[in-house]
Amino acid sequence: MITSVKNPKIQWIRSLLDKRQDREREHAYVVEGVRLVEEAVGSGIPIRLALYTTSLSSRGMASVAAMQTMGVDVEEVMPHVLSAVTGTETPQGVLAVMELAGLPLPALVDFALVLDTIRDPGNLGTLLRSAAAAGVQAVLISPETADVYSPKVVRSAMGAHFHLPIVSTDWQTIRYLLGTWKVKTWLTDADASMSMYTVDFRIPSALVISGEATGTSEGARALAQGVVSIPMPGRAESLNAAIAGSILLFEVVRQRTL
Repeated sequence: MITSVKNPKIQWIRSLLDKRQDREREHAYVVEGVRLVEEAVGSGIPIRLALYTTSLSSRGMASVAAMQTMGVDVEEVMPHVLSAVTGTETPQGVLAVMELAGLPLPALVDFALVLDTIRDPGNLGTLLRSAAAAGVQAVLISPETADVYSPKVVRSAMGAHFHLPIVSTDWQTIRYLLGTWKVKTWLTDADASMSMYTVDFRIPSALVISGEATGTSEGARALAQGVVSIPMPGRAESLNAAIAGSILLFEVVRQRTL
């Protein structure tokens, strides 16, 4: 049992939670809570280390038992030790350190999402969650966007990392991939004259969603083959990026399931 917050494994987890460069150097990130660890166990992605407390629910203990069977390094810890490393106010009693290994990109994609200048971790995680629910086949993350493996993004995404091919890369690679897939790339802009209801999203399409605060980057604008807006008959000038992106994603779903 680990009883001290000075334990090397605890210090390692804290570094992964706190610093993007440590996550990238160690090629690892942290997931917390019963549901996310449960999904992690079933994802097939290697788990390097898991911590749990005796207060863990029976559902959580089932995941602990599964990880032990898989040969994962599983450590029981004192509650105050887990509280010292968890990113949540009320820890559920379990966390896991995952190999930073995303799903491979499909060879053929007809529904892609490009995230541009999304700096808020909550918005980024919500967009990933919506993308997973909408059946997006690939998510491309621009250099100006927040770290997709930060603790807040992972929590907000609610397991989307285990179901979506996600690639953080440069604009040259993004352009190459979209060209290879032969998708039409749509930029979203509240001031665009073309409504999303007049666009045919049944053809292979990529949506570019940009952050509300910083706006669209030059890299994203260079990709655009069309600009589309969400009709807003009310008095709001714009929508939160996560909300706008989710609306557009499910407009694609609506059109393709008519």
